[in-house]
Amino acid sequence: MISTSLLPVETPTPAHICPFDQACSYLDAAAKELKLDQGILEILSNPRKVITVSIPVKLDNGDIRVFAGHRVQHSDILGPYKGGIRYHPAVTLREVSALAMLMTWKCALLGIPYGGAKGGIAIDPKKFSVNELERISRRFISELVKDIGPSVDIPAPDMGTSAREMAWMMDTYSVNVGHSVPGIVTGKPLSIGGSLGREMATGRGVMIVVREALKDLGKSLAGAKVAIQGFGNVGGAAAELLYLEGAKVVAVSTGAGGIYSEIGLDIPAVKAYAKENKKSLVGYPQAVSVSNAELLTLPCDVLIPAALENQITEDNVNQVQAYIIAEAANGPVTLGANKSLEARGVTVLPDILANAGGVVVSYLEWVQGLSYLFWDEERVNREMEDLMVQAYEQVTQQAKRRSCPLRLAAYTLGVGRVARALSDRGLYP
Repeated sequence: MISTSLLPVETPTPAHICPFDQACSYLDAAAKELKLDQGILEILSNPRKVITVSIPVKLDNGDIRVFAGHRVQHSDILGPYKGGIRYHPAVTLREVSALAMLMTWKCALLGIPYGGAKGGIAIDPKKFSVNELERISRRFISELVKDIGPSVDIPAPDMGTSAREMAWMMDTYSVNVGHSVPGIVTGKPLSIGGSLGREMATGRGVMIVVREALKDLGKSLAGAKVAIQGFGNVGGAAAELLYLEGAKVVAVSTGAGGIYSEIGLDIPAVKAYAKENKKSLVGYPQAVSVSNAELLTLPCDVLIPAALENQITEDNVNQVQAYIIAEAANGPVTLGANKSLEARGVTVLPDILANAGGVVVSYLEWVQGLSYLFWDEERVNREMEDLMVQAYEQVTQQAKRRSCPLRLAAYTLGVGRVARALSDRGLYP
């Protein structure tokens, strides 16, 4: 078993599956398939740097609260660290560490010259005012000034954060170093160096790999029944793009629950309804209400979990009816459920491939920012699609070559590329 000496031990409850343990299990499987040297595996299994900072903030009522902010930098073998910053009550150091590791393999798989990182604060952003969130964000990034930079570590939005937080963080970093640094974060507003196409990027990447997977099965997006758990930035974008491509989106959901229509939902109308009702789908008139758990077991061709981790587990995997599952969220299928799905012949498009569209366009934004030469949306989408299709084809070819499932194929490609670079660079001192 690989050791993770830099991280605290957390004892999960039986209902909880530690995302870091799951990430290490996938790394272990890839290492065995690749016959990696044990020393290389030991290096790759541990984050290079684990940073926890204190964030004292004065709230609007005058009270002072102190939050803990994490930034885990897993590997910079292939390039500067890259990864999002999330604000969510369930953020833990081990969760952030798992996501940083996944980011390393994701960037390597897509051929992007980045390493993996992730950050987070265990807060519910809905419970704070805009001014409080700004103070939290600015203080957090000011504590990280010595550990980030456009050639060191480039944060991005994640769950609970958006272009707004990235703007605050870019400004804070720029003020601290004395000049404007647009390349310090990605996912920024267009007015300060953001990229066209970024908002829809992750959902567009999901649509692309689903399209390619259906094509490999001799099927088409047009008329395919799709259920999507999650209707936020990723799930909402995927639903819209799939709908425009002719897919029949039969179900979508938010945290409060979802809606289902056997004949397919009018996604523009659903989006308009959600906007008018504070992102809630409750009461949408032309569909049946379903819970998030029920959505996962609906009759459909393609199931897209685009919300949280650990949604398809050993408890509900046998009720899943889809023959393609695209992991738009990070780790929505547990290790045991994944084995069951693979044994049944269900095509599982792993998260390090399926949701990589966001980091691809983040990379393109970073390139544009460094060159101060910005592209139109058509070029951004074209560049992103080329990289996504190329990665999908490489994964399917690797799966055939090694006679293994797509997830293991994706991991052997990502892990293998990092391991080769590590061997070529050597160990200092």
